[in-house]
Amino acid sequence: MQSHEIDYKIIGHDVQLVEVELDPGETVIAEAGAMIYMEDGISFEAKLGDGSNPRAGFFDKLLSAGSRIITGESLFLTHFANQGWGKKRVAFSAPYPGSIIPLDLPMLGGRIIVQKDAFLCAALGTKITITFNKRLGAGFFGGEGFIMQQLQGDGKAFIHAGGTVIERQLNNEVLRVDTGCIVAYEPSVDFSVEQSGGLRSMVFGGEGIFLATLRGTGKVWLQSMPIRKLIAELSPRGGNQRKESGGLLNQFLQD
Repeated sequence: MQSHEIDYKIIGHDVQLVEVELDPGETVIAEAGAMIYMEDGISFEAKLGDGSNPRAGFFDKLLSAGSRIITGESLFLTHFANQGWGKKRVAFSAPYPGSIIPLDLPMLGGRIIVQKDAFLCAALGTKITITFNKRLGAGFFGGEGFIMQQLQGDGKAFIHAGGTVIERQLNNEVLRVDTGCIVAYEPSVDFSVEQSGGLRSMVFGGEGIFLATLRGTGKVWLQSMPIRKLIAELSPRGGNQRKESGGLLNQFLQD
């Protein structure tokens, strides 16, 4: 199915939302609960599946929707359709502070890999499936897990990230990243997880035991504040843990 052509604008800086403009008959799909506002003339309906295959039977839709449960997402996607006259607008926001990344899928080869909770909304016709990381180590230690989401299509899609977004173009390069900071990458980039360093660095360095390693040529998108880090910092012991770790490290070095 050819994706609907939608226009958009991103509003805000630290806590962003995306406003999608729909012509009559156009539809955008979104995660349940992502809608902020919509103009009169737009109808919405929760449906099984992404609607990319109108001929799919109930079993196929149920199988596709069921795979979303594996990623921890809602069984349903909400379809917002302009059934009125003239252009209508609907807006969506991420569930936590951060940035929204617009993806022009045709410019990215029609396919992109994203972390399992990054998808926000997309033009109808975008296919949303799960993909499994081929490297077992990435599944156990990769922060975002063994299961990722794959977005396919010839239209626009939008994902969200925590904090500031960093877009990097790798040219046969290697980039080592905190495991939770990866938002998305092109399929041409190889994603694996490797030991972060020596014993002292792993225990006292504060960077974790493992780091994600991105190799190859292609675009990658990183986030400066993964939700797990935000939750940890807001917890009562968030700041104290770093101080305690630093104190232990100083004592270890002195010994």
